[in-house]
Amino acid sequence: MFLLEQVLNGLLIGAYYLLIALGLSLIFSLGGIVNLAHGAFYAIGAYLAVALAPHIGFGGAFVAAPVLVAVLGLLIERFLLRRFYRADPILSLLLTFGLAMVAEQSLRMVFGAPPLPFAIPDMFRGQLILGEFIFSQYRLMILCVAVLCVAGLWFLLQRTHFGRVVRAGVQNPDMVGALGISLRPYMSAVVAIAVGLAALAGVMLAPVTGVHPAMGAEILTFAFVVVVIGGLGSFWGVVVAALIVGVVRGIAAFYFPPATEASVYMLMLLVLLLRPRGLFGERIVKFE
Repeated sequence: MFLLEQVLNGLLIGAYYLLIALGLSLIFSLGGIVNLAHGAFYAIGAYLAVALAPHIGFGGAFVAAPVLVAVLGLLIERFLLRRFYRADPILSLLLTFGLAMVAEQSLRMVFGAPPLPFAIPDMFRGQLILGEFIFSQYRLMILCVAVLCVAGLWFLLQRTHFGRVVRAGVQNPDMVGALGISLRPYMSAVVAIAVGLAALAGVMLAPVTGVHPAMGAEILTFAFVVVVIGGLGSFWGVVVAALIVGVVRGIAAFYFPPATEASVYMLMLLVLLLRPRGLFGERIVKFE
């Protein structure tokens, strides 16, 4: 039962890696931008939850924080990222790295360097007990929300006009342009969705991991590992990779705790040796 609990905890880790990695993959697939500032949106979401929850409750912060971060993402895409779609990718890499540093230091100046406490909401406190199996109700809620987000994003990309245009833009942006369809508003929407998902992960993980200025940089590394293992541009590749990474971490934490983080990098190395494009990697045509 303890091993099963560790596997479920691993799935929980994979769930919030997934919410961040899906956004990273979407932005890269359509815009050709490796967004090193993505972890900063995760941290901003967590801090907004801490600031808003005393006034509008956890439920209000759960909705408001991702929406506010999505609006911030729209502004950044409109005035900064949009200038770099046709530029050398290294420029956008430097830009987003700078944004991440500015965001982290801004959070440090506004909220201070020490971690901030954020309690689990009363409605989700308690344990789910099935015989000898015990699991936190709050962690179960996180897993359920992650499943709903993945299902909703899949429906948006596979069953709507918006999704058809985005998928066509990923595969052949020149053809989309020849049909008279501008990808810029779609790119803006993709950025808003991506950073909103990252902020949602920050809100949900704030009571579990604590809230501190460097939390975005810490999780971004593992999110990139998930994207690399799954394959750039692959929706289901990212989903499968996040679950595998989470389970591997959970099992490693059970059998050999010192190698918990190293196990993830070893997994990435193994996948890249066998499949350099990742598990479900596709060829990406740069956005024009």
